[in-house]
Amino acid sequence: MKHLNKLFVAALMALGLNAHAQDENNPWAVSFGANAVSTRFGAASDFGGQFGDFFKMDEQWNIIPSVSYLNVSRNIGDNFSFGLTGSVNKIDKVTTRVMGTDDEYMVTDPGDLTYYGADAIIKYSFMNAIGTSWFDPYLHIGGGYTWIDEKGNGTVNGGLGFNFWLTEQMALSVQSTYKHTFEDQAEANVPRHIQHFAGLTFKFGGKDTDGDGIYDKDDLCPETPGLEKFQGCPDSDSDGIQDSEDDCPNEAGLAELNGCPDRDGDGIADKDDMCPDVAGLANMMGCPDSDGDGIKDSEDECPNQAGPKANNGCPWPDTDGDGVLDKDDLCPEVKGTKSNRGCPEVTEEVMKQLNDYARTILFNSGKSSFKDGTVPVLENMRDILKEYPQARFSIEGHTDSDGSNQLNQELSENRAAAVLNFLVENGISKDRLMSTGFGETKPIASNKTAAGKAQNRRVEVKLIKE
Repeated sequence: MKHLNKLFVAALMALGLNAHAQDENNPWAVSFGANAVSTRFGAASDFGGQFGDFFKMDEQWNIIPSVSYLNVSRNIGDNFSFGLTGSVNKIDKVTTRVMGTDDEYMVTDPGDLTYYGADAIIKYSFMNAIGTSWFDPYLHIGGGYTWIDEKGNGTVNGGLGFNFWLTEQMALSVQSTYKHTFEDQAEANVPRHIQHFAGLTFKFGGKDTDGDGIYDKDDLCPETPGLEKFQGCPDSDSDGIQDSEDDCPNEAGLAELNGCPDRDGDGIADKDDMCPDVAGLANMMGCPDSDGDGIKDSEDECPNQAGPKANNGCPWPDTDGDGVLDKDDLCPEVKGTKSNRGCPEVTEEVMKQLNDYARTILFNSGKSSFKDGTVPVLENMRDILKEYPQARFSIEGHTDSDGSNQLNQELSENRAAAVLNFLVENGISKDRLMSTGFGETKPIASNKTAAGKAQNRRVEVKLIKE
C-alpha cells in the first residue's frame, strides 16, 4: 500500500480544478465505491472473446471488499465534465491466453500484487438528450498511469457508465473503463485490462443566497427570497405579478394595470386617478364628465349642460335668437344673418348702388390703372362698405372680347385686384374682400358693337354669403 499516497494526490488535484457547473444546479461531483479489475479483455484475440466469461466474477475479476476508488469532477460545459480518479486494488487473478490457441485461457495467481490507478477522465452525459431527470448514461475517454506493484505504464482509457439519480444530489453509479497500453501485452508492466466501478455519486456546491430553494444561477433575484414561477423574484402583494414588473408592489392589483388597484373600476389605476372613488374617464385622469363636453365636472360651471372650456363649460348664449352666438354676433341684440355675422343683411338696394358705382369705374385702355375721375367713384364705394363692417364682398372683373383670351383673363383679374387694393388702402379690412377675374367669359351685351363692348368692360360687386 506504499503507493496509496498517489490516490490522495490525484484527489487533491481534482479538488483544485476550476471549470463550469457539474450540472445546472451544482458545480461539483464526488464519486466513491468499489472497483474491479479484469485482464481477460486484454488477453482475448478477438472482440467476442474479450467479453467471454465477462460475468464470472470469481474467476476473472479482482476485487477488494472496501471503498477502493475516488473520483472528483467538475463540468466544462455542454454536458461535458472533467475529473480525476484514483483507485486501488489487489491483483490475485491474471487471465492469459494459452500459447498456440485462439480461444483457450488460463487464470493464474501472481501473488496478491498491489494495483494503483491515477486517471484523468472527460465524460459526456446523454441525460439532457434523452430528456430524463434520473437516468444519466455517459461515455468517457481519458488517460492516466497504472502501477502493479513497482511497475507501471501509461494508458489511454475509454468506456461508458450510468448514473441513476436517487435524489437531486445523490446517484448510484456504475462504470466500465478499458485501459489500453501500447506496449506488447506479454512485455508490458501493466497488461491491457478493463476496470469496473460501482458506488455513489454526490453533487454539491450549488448556491442559494436567499434560501428560497432556487439556485443563484437560475435566480433573477438571488438576494431576495422569491417564487419559482418568477425565477426567484418576489411578489410582495401576492397579486400574481412579480415586484419588478408591479407598479404597485405593496398593493394587490390587476394585471392589466401593471399590478395596481382600481377602486372605482374605471380602468384607471388609483395612483393615476384624480378621482379614485368615482368612475371617470382616462382623458379626465379618472374624473367624471357628466355632460360630455370635455371638461371634468369639478371644473365645469354647468356640469349637466355641455359647453366650451372658454365659457367654463357652459353653453354660449344667443340673446337675439338669430342662430349666431353672442360671442360671434356683431349685433347680439338684433336679429341678423350668419352670412352677415349676426347683423342685418345688406339689402338689394345697397348692392344695386354699389354696382351702379362699380360700372362707372374707368380704366386706361388695356391696363389696370384708373382713369382720371374714377377715384371719387371708388371712395363712394368705400363709404358704403364702411357702413356694413360685418359684410364680405367679392369684386369681379370682366372684359370685352378684343384681344386673346389669356390677355383678357389676366386683365380682368388685375383690374379686380386694383379695385380691392384701393379699398384696402383706404380703410376696408382685407379679410372682408376677395377679387377674381372672368375675362370675356361672362358678357352682358354683344361684343360686335362698341356700345356692347363698353358694357362688357365692367367691375361687379357680389355679397359673399356664408
